[in-house]
Amino acid sequence: MSRLKLGIPKGCLQDATLDLFSRAGWKITLGSRSYVPAIDDAEIECLLVRAQEMARYVESGALDAGITGHDWVVETGTAVDELSELVYAKQRLARVRWVLAVPEDSAIQEPRHLNGKVIATEVVHITENYLAKHGVKARVEFSWGATEVKVPQLADAIVEVTETGSSLRANRLRIVDTVLESATVFIMNRAAAADSWKREKAENLILMLQGAIAAASKVGLLLNVHRDDLQGVLGVLPALKKPTISALSDPDWVAVNTIIEEAVVRQILPKLKAAKAQGIVEYPLNKIVL
Repeated sequence: MSRLKLGIPKGCLQDATLDLFSRAGWKITLGSRSYVPAIDDAEIECLLVRAQEMARYVESGALDAGITGHDWVVETGTAVDELSELVYAKQRLARVRWVLAVPEDSAIQEPRHLNGKVIATEVVHITENYLAKHGVKARVEFSWGATEVKVPQLADAIVEVTETGSSLRANRLRIVDTVLESATVFIMNRAAAADSWKREKAENLILMLQGAIAAASKVGLLLNVHRDDLQGVLGVLPALKKPTISALSDPDWVAVNTIIEEAVVRQILPKLKAAKAQGIVEYPLNKIVL
């Protein structure tokens, strides 16, 4: 039997990735000390690998495919195919940024002020390329973690990844510039991508993962409305495309079915009620395939 050797990111993306696979229809089970997760698909073989190392193993062919950050593909300079973005991160469905940050009271206001300074970061090559682009000569030191606490005693500035900026603010750091914007990506070994079976398996997997991501922040709404009040209800409803309107056994009434952002339900449900909608039902979604 053909199998797709798939790398699952260990570390900060691990829990979010396992949850995403679950919502997409695959159950991945981890032992307490195992780096070889079990998956309920005989055509996939999983291995836990740090996101920072994923692209190297995919490039070498040790893995056919893997999930990592675009930033780590750039940092390692590996030759892999990025088949698709999967826009999710540790805390939310969003891209992340690698930012240049300094203490709030630092005199550094723009990249040129970094000449002769020390910068601590985990992404040394990305940072060096950024400095070269700005014509700046500074010393870039690899940071093994807790990068935020290294300024100002151990470094003048840092380049660190952020989703919301809350950790930087908590450490009284100020963002000077964005060095690189990144998203989680599905990458594939180029020889494996040329294999028609492995390519199709990977693309089908991506389709389901993207469907789960698309559904994560949305819910379905089903409601009944008298035909005389239909236009008023439709005026309240935002829709993915257009609401589905179905006839009911009573010819004077219709059912309206639509998909909306979960965050807006609390705002529009009272308006729907005021527009004379009845029997309003909110239901969760697993996947939306566009």
